[in-house]
Amino acid sequence: MHQPQLSFKQLSQRPKLPVFLSGVLIRSQIGFKLQFFLSFFKMGSSDRLFNRQRTVHEILGGGFGINSCLALVKTAADVILWRRKNLTVGILLVTLAVWLVFERSGYTLLSLVSSVFLLLIAILFSWAKSAAILNRPAPPLPELHLSEEMVNEVATFIRLRVNTLLSVSQDIALGKDSRLFFKVAAYLWLISFVGGLTDFLTLGYTSLVVILTVPALYESFEDHIDKYVILGYKNLHQLYVKLDEYVSRVQKWILVKKKLS
Repeated sequence: MHQPQLSFKQLSQRPKLPVFLSGVLIRSQIGFKLQFFLSFFKMGSSDRLFNRQRTVHEILGGGFGINSCLALVKTAADVILWRRKNLTVGILLVTLAVWLVFERSGYTLLSLVSSVFLLLIAILFSWAKSAAILNRPAPPLPELHLSEEMVNEVATFIRLRVNTLLSVSQDIALGKDSRLFFKVAAYLWLISFVGGLTDFLTLGYTSLVVILTVPALYESFEDHIDKYVILGYKNLHQLYVKLDEYVSRVQKWILVKKKLS
Protein backbone atom coordinates (compact mmCIF):
# COMPACT_ATOMS: atom_id res chain seq x y z
CA MET A 1 0.00 0.00 0.00
CA HIS A 2 1.33 3.43 -0.99
CA GLN A 3 2.09 5.67 2.02
CA PRO A 4 1.74 9.46 1.68
CA GLN A 5 5.02 11.34 1.68
CA LEU A 6 5.53 13.91 4.41
CA SER A 7 6.79 17.36 3.68
CA PHE A 8 10.03 18.74 5.07
CA LYS A 9 8.10 20.89 7.56
CA GLN A 10 6.12 17.92 8.79
CA LEU A 11 9.26 15.86 9.17
CA SER A 12 11.00 18.62 11.12
CA GLN A 13 8.02 18.86 13.48
CA ARG A 14 8.17 15.16 14.34
CA PRO A 15 9.94 14.43 17.63
CA LYS A 16 13.44 13.12 17.22
CA LEU A 17 13.87 9.58 18.48
CA PRO A 18 16.89 10.15 20.81
CA VAL A 19 15.19 13.11 22.52
CA PHE A 20 11.90 11.27 22.76
CA LEU A 21 13.54 8.28 24.40
CA SER A 22 16.02 10.19 26.54
CA GLY A 23 13.77 10.18 29.62
CA VAL A 24 13.08 6.47 29.26
CA LEU A 25 16.78 5.75 28.77
CA ILE A 26 17.89 7.75 31.82
CA ARG A 27 15.17 6.21 33.94
CA SER A 28 15.98 2.69 32.84
CA GLN A 29 19.72 3.13 33.43
CA ILE A 30 19.32 4.56 36.93
CA GLY A 31 16.63 2.07 37.83
CA PHE A 32 18.62 -0.89 36.51
CA LYS A 33 21.75 0.06 38.46
CA LEU A 34 19.90 0.58 41.73
CA GLN A 35 17.68 -2.47 41.29
CA PHE A 36 20.73 -4.58 40.43
CA PHE A 37 22.44 -3.42 43.62
CA LEU A 38 19.35 -3.82 45.79
CA SER A 39 18.66 -7.28 44.37
CA PHE A 40 21.63 -8.61 46.35
CA PHE A 41 19.71 -7.90 49.57
CA LYS A 42 16.45 -9.83 49.77
CA MET A 43 14.67 -7.86 52.46
CA GLY A 44 11.24 -8.66 53.79
CA SER A 45 9.37 -8.17 57.01
CA SER A 46 12.17 -9.90 58.92
CA ASP A 47 14.73 -7.85 60.81
CA ARG A 48 17.55 -10.12 59.60
CA LEU A 49 19.85 -9.63 56.66
CA PHE A 50 18.67 -11.38 53.47
CA ASN A 51 15.37 -12.10 55.28
CA ARG A 52 16.87 -15.30 56.66
CA GLN A 53 15.25 -17.46 59.31
CA ARG A 54 18.23 -19.62 60.29
CA THR A 55 21.31 -18.82 62.31
CA VAL A 56 24.74 -18.36 60.75
CA HIS A 57 25.86 -21.69 62.21
CA GLU A 58 22.93 -23.51 60.58
CA ILE A 59 23.53 -21.80 57.22
CA LEU A 60 27.16 -22.93 57.24
CA GLY A 61 26.10 -26.53 57.88
CA GLY A 62 25.89 -26.70 61.65
CA GLY A 63 22.28 -27.89 61.50
CA PHE A 64 23.05 -31.12 59.65
CA GLY A 65 22.82 -34.62 61.04
CA ILE A 66 25.44 -36.65 62.79
CA ASN A 67 26.52 -39.14 60.10
CA SER A 68 30.15 -39.05 59.01
CA CYS A 69 29.90 -36.81 55.94
CA LEU A 70 27.53 -34.24 57.44
CA ALA A 71 29.44 -34.32 60.71
CA LEU A 72 32.46 -33.15 58.70
CA VAL A 73 30.42 -30.21 57.40
CA LYS A 74 29.31 -29.41 60.95
CA THR A 75 32.95 -29.47 62.06
CA ALA A 76 33.81 -27.02 59.28
CA ALA A 77 31.03 -24.70 60.49
CA ASP A 78 32.38 -24.93 64.04
CA VAL A 79 35.88 -24.09 62.81
CA ILE A 80 34.70 -21.11 60.74
CA LEU A 81 32.74 -19.68 63.67
CA TRP A 82 35.55 -20.32 66.18
CA ARG A 83 33.55 -22.92 68.13
CA ARG A 84 36.79 -24.89 68.14
CA LYS A 85 39.30 -22.13 68.74
CA ASN A 86 42.39 -24.35 68.98
CA LEU A 87 41.69 -25.94 65.60
CA THR A 88 40.91 -22.59 63.97
CA VAL A 89 44.06 -20.96 65.34
CA GLY A 90 46.07 -24.00 64.26
CA ILE A 91 44.76 -23.77 60.70
CA LEU A 92 45.58 -20.06 60.54
CA LEU A 93 49.11 -20.61 61.85
CA VAL A 94 49.79 -23.55 59.53
CA THR A 95 48.52 -21.69 56.47
CA LEU A 96 50.56 -18.64 57.48
CA ALA A 97 53.68 -20.83 57.75
CA VAL A 98 52.96 -22.43 54.38
CA TRP A 99 52.44 -19.02 52.78
CA LEU A 100 55.74 -17.73 54.23
CA VAL A 101 57.56 -20.85 53.03
CA PHE A 102 56.22 -20.45 49.52
CA GLU A 103 56.89 -16.71 49.42
CA ARG A 104 60.37 -16.72 50.96
CA SER A 105 61.92 -20.05 49.98
CA GLY A 106 60.84 -20.25 46.36
CA TYR A 107 59.31 -23.72 46.81
CA THR A 108 56.53 -24.79 44.50
CA LEU A 109 53.50 -26.70 45.76
CA LEU A 110 54.62 -30.01 44.22
CA SER A 111 58.19 -29.77 45.56
CA LEU A 112 57.02 -28.80 49.05
CA VAL A 113 54.46 -31.61 49.29
CA SER A 114 57.00 -34.14 48.00
CA SER A 115 59.61 -32.96 50.52
CA VAL A 116 57.15 -33.13 53.43
CA PHE A 117 56.00 -36.65 52.50
CA LEU A 118 59.59 -37.78 52.01
CA LEU A 119 60.56 -36.50 55.45
CA LEU A 120 57.47 -38.06 57.06
CA ILE A 121 58.03 -41.45 55.44
CA ALA A 122 61.73 -41.42 56.36
CA ILE A 123 60.93 -40.66 60.02
CA LEU A 124 58.26 -43.37 60.25
CA PHE A 125 60.46 -45.92 58.48
CA SER A 126 63.44 -45.23 60.78
CA TRP A 127 61.13 -45.33 63.83
CA ALA A 128 59.65 -48.69 62.82
CA LYS A 129 63.06 -50.28 62.11
CA SER A 130 64.63 -49.00 65.33
CA ALA A 131 61.57 -50.16 67.30
CA ALA A 132 61.90 -53.68 65.86
CA ILE A 133 65.61 -53.82 66.74
CA LEU A 134 65.19 -52.39 70.26
CA ASN A 135 61.93 -54.26 70.99
CA ARG A 136 60.00 -51.01 71.24
CA PRO A 137 56.39 -50.39 70.16
CA ALA A 138 55.81 -49.44 66.54
CA PRO A 139 54.68 -45.95 65.54
CA PRO A 140 51.09 -45.37 66.66
CA LEU A 141 49.48 -45.02 63.26
CA PRO A 142 45.67 -45.07 62.89
CA GLU A 143 44.04 -47.58 60.58
CA LEU A 144 44.23 -46.10 57.10
CA HIS A 145 40.97 -47.32 55.64
CA LEU A 146 37.94 -45.76 53.96
CA SER A 147 34.68 -47.51 54.69
CA GLU A 148 32.17 -48.06 51.92
CA GLU A 149 29.55 -46.11 53.89
CA MET A 150 31.76 -43.04 54.14
CA VAL A 151 32.64 -43.16 50.43
CA ASN A 152 28.95 -43.45 49.50
CA GLU A 153 28.01 -40.51 51.74
CA VAL A 154 30.75 -38.31 50.28
CA ALA A 155 29.81 -39.32 46.74
CA THR A 156 26.12 -38.56 47.40
CA PHE A 157 26.97 -35.21 48.95
CA ILE A 158 29.19 -34.23 46.00
CA ARG A 159 26.64 -35.50 43.46
CA LEU A 160 23.84 -33.39 44.95
CA ARG A 161 25.99 -30.26 45.00
CA VAL A 162 27.26 -30.80 41.44
CA ASN A 163 23.72 -31.43 40.14
CA THR A 164 22.54 -28.23 41.82
CA LEU A 165 25.41 -26.31 40.24
CA LEU A 166 24.68 -27.80 36.81
CA SER A 167 20.98 -26.97 37.14
CA VAL A 168 21.75 -23.37 38.06
CA SER A 169 24.27 -23.13 35.21
CA GLN A 170 21.66 -24.40 32.77
CA ASP A 171 19.12 -21.83 33.95
CA ILE A 172 21.69 -19.06 33.50
CA ALA A 173 22.76 -20.29 30.04
CA LEU A 174 19.14 -20.50 28.85
CA GLY A 175 18.29 -17.05 30.19
CA LYS A 176 15.67 -18.29 32.67
CA ASP A 177 16.97 -16.22 35.60
CA SER A 178 18.34 -12.83 34.61
CA ARG A 179 18.92 -11.67 38.19
CA LEU A 180 21.02 -14.75 38.95
CA PHE A 181 22.97 -14.20 35.73
CA PHE A 182 23.93 -10.66 36.74
CA LYS A 183 24.88 -11.83 40.23
CA VAL A 184 27.14 -14.61 38.89
CA ALA A 185 28.63 -12.24 36.33
CA ALA A 186 29.38 -9.68 39.06
CA TYR A 187 31.00 -12.31 41.29
CA LEU A 188 33.12 -13.68 38.42
CA TRP A 189 34.20 -10.18 37.43
CA LEU A 190 35.13 -9.43 41.05
CA ILE A 191 37.16 -12.66 41.28
CA SER A 192 38.88 -11.85 37.99
CA PHE A 193 39.65 -8.30 39.14
CA VAL A 194 41.04 -9.39 42.52
CA GLY A 195 42.95 -12.26 40.92
CA GLY A 196 44.68 -9.81 38.60
CA LEU A 197 46.01 -7.84 41.57
CA THR A 198 47.79 -10.73 43.30
CA ASP A 199 49.04 -14.26 42.80
CA PHE A 200 47.02 -17.40 43.44
CA LEU A 201 48.81 -18.35 46.67
CA THR A 202 48.30 -14.96 48.32
CA LEU A 203 44.69 -14.89 47.11
CA GLY A 204 44.06 -18.34 48.60
CA TYR A 205 45.61 -17.41 51.96
CA THR A 206 43.72 -14.11 52.08
CA SER A 207 40.46 -15.90 51.21
CA LEU A 208 41.04 -18.40 54.02
CA VAL A 209 41.68 -15.60 56.50
CA VAL A 210 38.48 -13.86 55.38
CA ILE A 211 36.48 -17.10 55.70
CA LEU A 212 37.81 -17.72 59.20
CA THR A 213 37.25 -14.16 60.44
CA VAL A 214 34.31 -12.44 58.71
CA PRO A 215 31.56 -15.00 59.59
CA ALA A 216 32.74 -15.13 63.21
CA LEU A 217 32.79 -11.33 63.48
CA TYR A 218 29.36 -11.12 61.87
CA GLU A 219 27.95 -13.68 64.30
CA SER A 220 29.40 -11.72 67.24
CA PHE A 221 27.94 -8.37 66.10
CA GLU A 222 24.98 -9.77 64.17
CA ASP A 223 22.30 -7.49 65.60
CA HIS A 224 24.24 -4.27 65.01
CA ILE A 225 25.31 -5.21 61.47
CA ASP A 226 21.79 -6.26 60.44
CA LYS A 227 20.36 -3.07 61.90
CA TYR A 228 22.65 -0.72 59.97
CA VAL A 229 22.58 -2.72 56.72
CA ILE A 230 18.76 -2.84 56.71
CA LEU A 231 18.68 0.89 57.50
CA GLY A 232 21.00 1.54 54.58
CA TYR A 233 18.87 -0.65 52.33
CA LYS A 234 15.74 1.31 53.24
CA ASN A 235 17.51 4.61 52.53
CA LEU A 236 18.67 3.34 49.14
CA HIS A 237 15.17 2.14 48.35
CA GLN A 238 13.74 5.56 49.22
CA LEU A 239 16.42 7.17 47.04
CA TYR A 240 15.44 4.91 44.16
CA VAL A 241 11.76 5.86 44.54
CA LYS A 242 12.61 9.59 44.57
CA LEU A 243 14.87 9.27 41.53
CA ASP A 244 12.22 7.29 39.71
CA GLU A 245 9.61 9.97 40.40
CA TYR A 246 12.00 12.75 39.38
CA VAL A 247 13.02 11.06 36.11
CA SER A 248 9.36 10.33 35.39
CA ARG A 249 8.56 14.03 35.75
CA VAL A 250 11.47 14.95 33.47
CA GLN A 251 10.22 12.45 30.92
CA LYS A 252 6.70 13.90 31.00
CA TRP A 253 8.12 17.44 30.71
CA ILE A 254 10.13 16.45 27.63
CA LEU A 255 7.07 14.88 26.02
CA VAL A 256 4.93 17.95 26.70
CA LYS A 257 7.61 20.28 25.38
CA LYS A 258 7.97 18.27 22.18
CA LYS A 259 4.19 18.28 21.63
CA LEU A 260 4.00 22.07 22.05
CA SER A 261 7.00 22.75 19.80
